[in-house]
Amino acid sequence: MSKWTYKKLNGPHAKLFGQKIFTLATFQGHNGAHMEWSDIRVFLAIARNGTLGAAARSLGQSQPTMGRRLTSLEEAVGHKLFQRTSDGFVLTEEGRSVLVHAERIEQDTLAFQRQLAGTGERVEGPIRITASDWFGTYLLTPIIADYGSANPNVVVELMTSSRFYCLARREADLAFRIRPFEEADVIARPLLTMHYGAYIRRGSPHPTAGDGTDSTIITMNTAFASMPDVSWIQERLPNARVVYRSNSRDAQARLCVNGAGIAVLPIPLAEHFSCLERVDLTDEPPTRTTWIGYHRDLRHLKRLRILVDLITSRLAPG
Repeated sequence: MSKWTYKKLNGPHAKLFGQKIFTLATFQGHNGAHMEWSDIRVFLAIARNGTLGAAARSLGQSQPTMGRRLTSLEEAVGHKLFQRTSDGFVLTEEGRSVLVHAERIEQDTLAFQRQLAGTGERVEGPIRITASDWFGTYLLTPIIADYGSANPNVVVELMTSSRFYCLARREADLAFRIRPFEEADVIARPLLTMHYGAYIRRGSPHPTAGDGTDSTIITMNTAFASMPDVSWIQERLPNARVVYRSNSRDAQARLCVNGAGIAVLPIPLAEHFSCLERVDLTDEPPTRTTWIGYHRDLRHLKRLRILVDLITSRLAPG
């Protein structure tokens, strides 16, 4: 019968968010072999990413290390857990069986770790923040710098990406998104309403609303084609040509600065570039709500509460 246990370790490698506690999950398979929590993380990373390279990046390890860990893991349990194919790693029947137990172990282990971390009253340790590229760079970094000056024992890691990091798996502690959070057990609230404008390099000819002939557009890439500002700019300038696409608002702004065309940009981002000016297209682009959220188990974590309060005081409407 499969089972798993927790052990508490002490020592220099056992520090978890400022506490001398580390949670180690041990899984005993049907044949008596044991998988530690670190083995289970390797297994889950490969199962979710499909390749050793992607799994290694998700865990901050090297690809050869992941390969050796997987080989040792399969030898320990006595089964091949993955089929190696030209498209990547595919779970075998035995692997699918292990996956069910591994995900349950992960949920319980992470819940335990979150609860331990969430009791921390000392303002020290790491905080991982996830936000879009421009939001993190232009709005959050000044606040993070002030926070760090006041709380020098906290290490803030800012991850700027369009990827949605999982709060339940502690991929991030604090997240900023442009849509409501759908995960369970997340404390979230609208932080601010983001206003946008159409911008062009200062001194460039402005297009005529409803036309756009001889004008060029910088917009989101196809993965984000459903964003409301994409259709908005094309409807107002139906004869303009789309010449650049990017999932980065910062990249769009810099293309605009260099005269590449017209871009719909968040106003706080565009205001950082004095060489940009607004284009009047008769109405304003759609607004978006920015949401802030963190896992419920971290609601008592003092260093997180201080940061959330600071960000809210700076960015939320008064």
